[in-house]
Amino acid sequence: MSQDTATGVGYAAGAVAGGGELLRTVDLTRHFKLGAGFARKTLHAVDEVNLTINRREIVALVGESGSGKSTIARLLAQVYKPTSGEILFEGRALSSLRGRKEQLAYRSDVPMVFQDPFASLNPAYRVSHGIMRGLKLHRTELSAAQRIEEAERVVEAVGLNPAAEILERYPYELSGGQRQRIGFAQALAYRPKLILADEPVSMLDVSIRIGLLNVMADLRESEGVSFLYITHDIASARYVCDRVMVMYGGHIVEAGPTEDVLQEPKHPYTQLLLSAVPDPRAPLAVDVETAKAEPPKVIDPPAGCRFRDRCPLAEQVCHELTPKLVELAPGHEAACHVAHRAGVMAG
Repeated sequence: MSQDTATGVGYAAGAVAGGGELLRTVDLTRHFKLGAGFARKTLHAVDEVNLTINRREIVALVGESGSGKSTIARLLAQVYKPTSGEILFEGRALSSLRGRKEQLAYRSDVPMVFQDPFASLNPAYRVSHGIMRGLKLHRTELSAAQRIEEAERVVEAVGLNPAAEILERYPYELSGGQRQRIGFAQALAYRPKLILADEPVSMLDVSIRIGLLNVMADLRESEGVSFLYITHDIASARYVCDRVMVMYGGHIVEAGPTEDVLQEPKHPYTQLLLSAVPDPRAPLAVDVETAKAEPPKVIDPPAGCRFRDRCPLAEQVCHELTPKLVELAPGHEAACHVAHRAGVMAG
């Protein structure tokens, strides 16, 4: 076991190179300062998040707007720096990366696909521009002819044909679904190990969302790439993901294999999310309701569970002590005092 001297986080260098864990966060935290002077406050966007993503795995990060999902994606993409905590990729702490070469190598391994496909496409250039520019920057070993071949390959890999014709089009000549596929193609051109997909289907018509989800599943099989799929849509997570992590108020409140979490949700917030999904396979016996729709208190939040003001099961301890993720079934964790007690009683 080695230890990163900058952070004190231990890691086994190269221990997961052949499979298993790809990325892990250790108490990952990101706060934003608001105001100034005596009026200064702190927004707790992400607090002490511990998550893992394995090789060839699609993991969903589910939650309502403002829960901290996109902040986590930007932390993993190194758009934001953590306030505290650490991110380990292939066993190496990201805080130990040095120089432009190592930073570029990580960004090749972990690119991002954005919610709005126009965020990664320049309308003034042909579709080929973004892909070729990425290949020239991140894959310097390729010749000009090889870059053209690779650009056509990744476009075909995301289901767009004929590739040569698609590459010559301008973004406005493509449909929304085609533009989002190009976003995946741009990420794929880097030969990634993990793609951060931030709400990639939310701006698309329902009729074509399934095609993009199938692209993710196909790329996992054909390219061996993992995905962090960020969404507020539990139904789509169920369709494509191996594991689900439910986020609320900057905390992960439940995590586990997709069917386990969605068939037997342990946290009241997960139960509420499921009760709003028109899914015939969802549990019918979810007997948790709330008339309150207040957002969680994440600006200078008090101690305790951040869901307590909306939770019909809240107890006194929920106002005093922040619950930790506890394994209640194999691989299935929840951060809820009520669920913890029920799990102990069931055990």
